[in-house]
Amino acid sequence: MKHGKSYNKAKESYDKNQEYPLDEALEILGKFPPLKFDQSVEAAFRLNVNPRHADQMVRGTVVLPNGTGKSVRVLVITRGPKEQEALDAGADMVGADEYLPKIKDGWTDVDVIIATPDMMGELGRLGRILGPRGLMPNPKVGTVTMDITKAVSEAKAGRIEYRVDKSGIIHAPVGKISFSTEQLAENTRTLFKELLRAKPTAVKGTYVKSAFMSATMSPSIRIEVGSLTD
Repeated sequence: MKHGKSYNKAKESYDKNQEYPLDEALEILGKFPPLKFDQSVEAAFRLNVNPRHADQMVRGTVVLPNGTGKSVRVLVITRGPKEQEALDAGADMVGADEYLPKIKDGWTDVDVIIATPDMMGELGRLGRILGPRGLMPNPKVGTVTMDITKAVSEAKAGRIEYRVDKSGIIHAPVGKISFSTEQLAENTRTLFKELLRAKPTAVKGTYVKSAFMSATMSPSIRIEVGSLTD
């Protein structure tokens, strides 16, 4: 794969085979040649799990203390008094009769969908549309709930969902390149702490095999796993 001048210049500025403490890695990342947009910063963790086994699936949500730097559009699917609660909590879109037909027709112009439990019968029929886009509400990650205020507030504050892929890797955004090193480090360590909490009991031996940081259009930097708990 051919890369641009900025990518190649960034790649030459550090040793790709070396593991760096988190704070040092973020400083290196921040010195990469700037681009014309505010890149997202992503953490990646290779876990010692086999996600094909249900008892080794790692999935959940975590609220990043400094947010993600992204404006999150929240849709709440509900009827009745919970509609006003959703609006008061700051949801961008609220309702059922208006939005369910739109979704059925392929509309998915939203970042997070939250639903009350009574709506899942109707939403479940839209799984083929919402599922592949990661938008299907799920009680395991707090998006099917009666506590609409909490769910909306957390989504707006920077709650992210993480899920191990078929290769045993978790990719998750931890902020923007414009964030300070301290903000990115705090977000990354918060995510890592949550991953440790979510460790499946079936996993034996080393749980986190390796960790990396990268920006949207940058090479990745290998992280010393031990530095994530400092």
